[in-house]
Amino acid sequence: MSDAKVPDDFPRVAFPASVAGAQAKFAGRMIHGRFVVGLTEAEWAERYAMCLDLVKQLAVYCRRKAAEPPARSRDELLDWVERGVRNKQAAWQLGGPEVDWIVEQMRQAYKTTPDGFEDLGNLK
Repeated sequence: MSDAKVPDDFPRVAFPASVAGAQAKFAGRMIHGRFVVGLTEAEWAERYAMCLDLVKQLAVYCRRKAAEPPARSRDELLDWVERGVRNKQAAWQLGGPEVDWIVEQMRQAYKTTPDGFEDLGNLK
């Protein structure tokens, strides 16, 4: 688990679950004698660390791809990487809100440095 503070904009519920029926029901788990719906604080921090690591890996990937032919504009490159991330969402076991957060972090990091992803310290 990471010691980093989870930012407020990181999605809280990666895999919300509900059960069909006339009365609203939510999927929960029994943890230490209590029913828990959603992620525990430790699980949330772990998912944040995983997503942040993925953003950093994708940033390095983008930097490498930007230098290779075929030449792509920044927006084309980011759109291309975003499509790849969205296609791998299930394989990487990411929730939709997490993918949205990862893509937004990549785009923000790319905009904050003139030559792309040179400074990854600006990531939350």
